[in-house]
Amino acid sequence: MPAVAEMLKATEAAVVSRVSLRDINRVIDERILPDAFVSLDNGRHVLAGACSFITFYFESAKRLTSEERLFAIKTAGPRLTRSRALAWAALLREDWIVRDEFLTIDLLPFVKGTSERLDDLAAAREIVWTSDDILGGTPVIRGTRVPVYDVSAAVVAGRPIQRILDAWPSLDAEKVRLAAIYAEANPLRGRPRVSGDLPEGATIVTDRRVPRRRKAG
Repeated sequence: MPAVAEMLKATEAAVVSRVSLRDINRVIDERILPDAFVSLDNGRHVLAGACSFITFYFESAKRLTSEERLFAIKTAGPRLTRSRALAWAALLREDWIVRDEFLTIDLLPFVKGTSERLDDLAAAREIVWTSDDILGGTPVIRGTRVPVYDVSAAVVAGRPIQRILDAWPSLDAEKVRLAAIYAEANPLRGRPRVSGDLPEGATIVTDRRVPRRRKAG
């Protein structure tokens, strides 16, 4: 999986943190995270390990005040700084309990969740292959000629998993899930490119809108 100290793109951080890209930008703009966990060089990036703090901040919003959440992040921040050179397995053995008078917050569940989603991100990266010799460099599922973004578009459109697997027999449910994660973490700019090299019966999904016909008269 990505190392604790890896800097994730904002879109990747959104997937790992289970929040929107808008929330990631808010975390950066409002300096919810310590400056050491954010980079603005060549685009916005967030420390992989700090995604646990982002998840905590938004998921605990209904139970804790903003001041309490910021206190927890500020208190736990130095622990992450000291541990950023550790492997994730070691990080999970660290003490992630924060105390402030009567308030006790355990951040370990959020660290564990981040670790699991980083595993998914790493697996999603691994199944994607790009080669100029395959569909002109279109990202495909490794070992196939199936475009990743076509599979993801079908998932986003709500196509039943069996229908997707019928369209692309070389895939399985796990590859479909990972393709959707990869596409969300690495969104295309503009309209998605649609490949014509699909098996018979496959459904191509795009974001193109067809104008409604106006009734005569």
